Amino acid sequence: MINEVDADGNSTINFLEFLNLMAKKMKDTVVRPELKEAFRVFDKDQNGFISAAVLRHVMTNCGEKPTDDEVEEMICEADVDGDGQINYEEFVKIIVAK
Repeated sequence: MINEVDADGNSTINFLEFLNLMAKKMKDTVVRPELKEAFRVFDKDQNGFISAAVLRHVMTNCGEKPTDDEVEEMICEADVDGDGQINYEEFVKIIVAK
């Protein structure tokens, strides 16, 4: 299953690969409550945003060791409004787009 989304072939998945996996699993069955729960996993301080620090913390707890540049790249890819954080709508868009 991980190999399906491990785009860089390093036997681990980064945040974007994780989102791709989630999108494949949830395709055609995506419902708002499930997306809200997934967002809450990353929104640790419950402020409605996923910051680079929180993303790094969650990924580290999941066994990943992203560099600062990798975390910044992930945030930039999802951050449509350019505020340096991922809000719920941006999170939904990137999940549904995958």
